Amino acid sequence: MNPSHQQYQQKTERLTDAFRMFNELSENLALSYQGLQEQVAHLNSQLAAARSERLATLSEKEKLASRLQQILAALPAAVILLDAKNRIIDCNDHAIGFLGEPLLGLQWQAIMARSLLPVPDSPHERRLSDGRIVSITRNHLSNDAEQIILLSDVSELRTLQDRLAQQKHLSAMGEMVAGLAHQVRTPLATAILYASQMSKPQLNSTKRLQFSEKILERLQYLERQVNDMLIFAKQGRLAMQGFSWQQMLAHIAERMEEFNGAFLLENRVDRDRVQGNQDALRGALLNLLNNAIESGACLISLLAVQSGQGIEISIRDNGPGIGSDRQAQVFEPFYTTKTHGTGLGLAVVDSVVKAHKGSVYCRSELGQGSEFVLTLPIFQQDLGLSVPGVDSVGQENDYEAV
Repeated sequence: MNPSHQQYQQKTERLTDAFRMFNELSENLALSYQGLQEQVAHLNSQLAAARSERLATLSEKEKLASRLQQILAALPAAVILLDAKNRIIDCNDHAIGFLGEPLLGLQWQAIMARSLLPVPDSPHERRLSDGRIVSITRNHLSNDAEQIILLSDVSELRTLQDRLAQQKHLSAMGEMVAGLAHQVRTPLATAILYASQMSKPQLNSTKRLQFSEKILERLQYLERQVNDMLIFAKQGRLAMQGFSWQQMLAHIAERMEEFNGAFLLENRVDRDRVQGNQDALRGALLNLLNNAIESGACLISLLAVQSGQGIEISIRDNGPGIGSDRQAQVFEPFYTTKTHGTGLGLAVVDSVVKAHKGSVYCRSELGQGSEFVLTLPIFQQDLGLSVPGVDSVGQENDYEAV
């Protein structure tokens, strides 16, 4: 074979190999293209499904948003949304109706000062300019940056509560009057009987003194009953004015001189001038002391200490004590375990303490005596405790406490 023919054969073989490789690559490319088309078709199908799902989700969210907007509009309450800087960024129509315009973009504190007036003794309620009472609920959203405020109109509820309280008080007054007749008649008849004996000339001085003490005892009992009735009838609305704390304690110590047991009085209050109703406070403290005496206690102590802007008073005795099942009831009107009495004593104590913006509670165990603790914020001169419609400061009350 000549060289030229050999070279021709080699070129032919290389060309044949090249065509074969080209065919193989073409087939691979065709297969790859087919696979790519299938992937594209699959991705298009997934994209179409995702788009359809997204559109369905958006449609549901639009329906939900529309429903929420309808609910917010239909709510009989004002809904206000605040940002992290306490600026109003959204609200419903009731918020505009309650608070007026403008609202959006303003500070919530400014809106409160403009449209929401404080309600005495109710920190979670405010009064609108038209006189309606609204309650305020404030919560942070999940991001802790925004807050939502809900204002609910509770005017009708407050009116119903006031009417119910008035009905309860009138019912209690009727019950009190029914029981008071017997409580007044018996000691009054006793006082009249002793007084009738005083005029007899044959009565010696010892008997005359005994009868005089009996008359005074019965009259003091009547005085306490009438005072309790008057204070309870006022529902804790008392005229407040400045008085001497030392003088009031001195009067209590003088009255306790008749006590046959031991009475310890300790005053750790530096200030003498306090704000309140002296007669009512003195009567409340003497009610507690008389209860201790009637329980059979032979050792009674009264401790007064300064506490914050007021005075904390503790009255302890070594009497029989009060069971835990009765301690929750002792301040209820007409609740008593005595064979005599109206059951108003501790209810009056509670009423007087509340009128002075204070609190009272009982600690006791059977066989271990009792302790009543009163907290009275009566140092401040600007408590605003006088109530319109009752005695003004400086006027004499229509009763004299025990």
